[in-house]
Amino acid sequence: MTSSKAPPRATPYSRFIPREELADFAAWQPGAVHAPAKPSAEPAPPPPPTPEELLAKVPARLTAARDAGYHDGHRDGLAALDAAKRQFALHTSAQMQQLMASWSVQLDALEAQMALAVTDVAMRLARQVLRSELTQTPEHVTTVAREAVAAVMLSARHLRVALHPDDLPLVQAGAETDLAARGVVLHADGSLARGGCVVSSDIGQVDARIEPRWQQAAQAMGSALPWMGEAEEAAP
Repeated sequence: MTSSKAPPRATPYSRFIPREELADFAAWQPGAVHAPAKPSAEPAPPPPPTPEELLAKVPARLTAARDAGYHDGHRDGLAALDAAKRQFALHTSAQMQQLMASWSVQLDALEAQMALAVTDVAMRLARQVLRSELTQTPEHVTTVAREAVAAVMLSARHLRVALHPDDLPLVQAGAETDLAARGVVLHADGSLARGGCVVSSDIGQVDARIEPRWQQAAQAMGSALPWMGEAEEAAP
């Protein structure tokens, strides 16, 4: 006895769906069945201020603007004051340096003038003392004559000593014997001033006049004061 088994009945849930018949699909994930949350609505913007509110804020804004202006002005004023101080200090320092340099130049010039004035006074005083000495003790011309002759070399010959006419007898009385030992001849010369002499020989001349000796001394002191002034030279 042959028995046959009937094929299973197809059910709506057992039908195989070919891949070609599938359009779009996605894997199922837990929670996918829940509906997406709707975005919350944006808050409504606040209403614009009323004119009364704007007017109420005006004093506060004025105060804030005034405070900001005061702060900025105070800051800028301090900066300008510091800059002015620095500029004033630099200007004052430059002026002081110029003033000190000018004072230094003027002080040097004043010191030079004072030195010249002191030298001139000293030379005039020395000239007056020397003139007075020659007048009161004219015998000094004897020493001058001896020193002038001693300055001539011993090998010199034909020594002659020219003296002022008033000094000739003084030298003759005080040094004629000493000068005669060297064969010195004394003679008067009216062109010479008193107190000096000129010694001449066969090998040269010694100028022992007062004028050139005074000029050398004055030049050594930085003075150009002459022995005789213009009025004195013009006097007979």
